Amino acid sequence: MPTVSAPAPAAVTADQLLKHWQGHRRLTRRTIDAFPDDKLFTFSVGGMRPFGELALEMLTMAEPMLHGLVTGEWDLSMSRDVSPKAEILRRWDKGTAHINALWSQIPPGRFQETVTAFGRYKDLVCNLLLYVIDNEIHHRGQGYVYLRALGIEPPPFYERD
Repeated sequence: MPTVSAPAPAAVTADQLLKHWQGHRRLTRRTIDAFPDDKLFTFSVGGMRPFGELALEMLTMAEPMLHGLVTGEWDLSMSRDVSPKAEILRRWDKGTAHINALWSQIPPGRFQETVTAFGRYKDLVCNLLLYVIDNEIHHRGQGYVYLRALGIEPPPFYERD
């Protein structure tokens, strides 16, 4: 009779992943807040998009991804229109609260299911979430370059509290 092995433990738990992501979101929020209002949508380096556009991209990915993973409803209607920094920060905080509320509704087995996000991106749920986190880190790095080019010290990357 064959023996059945217990499944290997996950590298991180769902709660640990959320905590990690929210640490990045807090740091990205501080990065957005460090930008002068008049430079958020006007300053760029090397032909890259201004950081305000990148912040709006992050907003339109994070919460909508979680919403779709939980409900199966993939909404692409969130605005990427130029907004004052205060409005972007308000939307960021609202999105963070929604992510926290939605996260608890993800069943544990869901992370290993394959879904097609927004009708185009087919992958495991865990990979889709990691993509959103990686995208945020990447764009925050661009924001750091912009801040330094403006003579502004960005928030320490290791301070995520």
